[in-house]
This record gives sequence, C-alpha cells and structure tokens, in this order.
Amino acid sequence: MSTEFKEHPIHLFGEWFNAAQETETSDPDAACLATVDQDGLPNARVILVRHFDDNGFCFFTNYDSTKGQELITRGKAALNFHWKSKKRQVRIRGTIEKVSSVESDEYYNSRPLGNRIGAWASKQSHPLESRDTLINRVKDFEDKFGETPPRPEHWGGFRLIPQEIEFWEEGEFRLHNRKQYKNSNGTWVLTTLYP
Repeated sequence: MSTEFKEHPIHLFGEWFNAAQETETSDPDAACLATVDQDGLPNARVILVRHFDDNGFCFFTNYDSTKGQELITRGKAALNFHWKSKKRQVRIRGTIEKVSSVESDEYYNSRPLGNRIGAWASKQSHPLESRDTLINRVKDFEDKFGETPPRPEHWGGFRLIPQEIEFWEEGEFRLHNRKQYKNSNGTWVLTTLYP
C-alpha cells in the first residue's frame, strides 16, 4: 500500500478520495450502490455520494424508488468506489439510516432549480407512459412552484454507516494489496487479506 494506514478508516478514505479528485476525469464521488430486494435478488446502480465523515457516507434519492424502498425495508447496503486512474477501489458494507430532515432540506435547496423540480416530477422506478407525460409533469410543477419548490416528502438522504471497509490497490503480477477494517464493538480492527 502506498498510503500509511490510519486508526479510523474514514481518514484513510479521505486521503484516497482527495487523491482521486486530482486524477479522475469525472465524478470521483461516484460509487456503485448494491441493495437486495425482498426475495434476496441483488440490485446495483451508480450513485453520487455527496458527503462522508466519521458517521458514514451520505447520498440522496427518491424514497419511493426501487433503491429507496430496498434501503428502507432491508436496512443494509454496500458501496464500491473504483478510481481507475489511481488503480484503487474501496468496498464498504454497513447499515442504512435516513439523514435528518434538516440535512435533506439543506442539500435539496443547494441543487439547481431543474433538479428540484425533477424530484417532484419523476415517479422514479415506476412505469412511464411516454416521455411527453414526464415533460408535462415537469411543466405542471414549474407552474405550481415557480422558483421555490419545497422538498418533497418522498425525497431525501440516506447514510450508510460502515461496518466493514476494504481498501484495494493494484499490485504487480496481480499481487494486489488488500486491507480490511471491521468495526468490532466500536473499535476498528485492521486485517491484511490475500489478493
């Protein structure tokens, strides 16, 4: 590993994230979010993680969407960041909680107007009759709210509280470097894994 390991994995994640911001061509905050449905069938999609700190990784979505419902009902998820330019990835597994209404409001109100209207207009993951239907819904909500749409109750943030974080760095001859942090009763335990 080219980075010194930290007592708390979020601090190491922060170093790796900052390095990725300098070299990734777009969206270093993009991560693959994995959930499972009621039958245990997995779903995965790329999302943007908007904030991280010692408490976890925050992202925002429609609570009524497929991912929103799976996060609410199952209460667990995984994230995977892959930074090709750095030949690194970070895998995170943990539990899910909703962020506070204040946090959701703050982020919602920081978004461009079109995105805020879109949060009202899109019944995310539900069948759409036609593209015209969506465009008409956008216009309807533009007319209704003007430039100050409030945050819809069905839209807000989640926090993934990590229980396990693995740092992977490419090594020569596929002898990759893998370090795994696991939370054991509030203490992070570091283990080196075979590649």
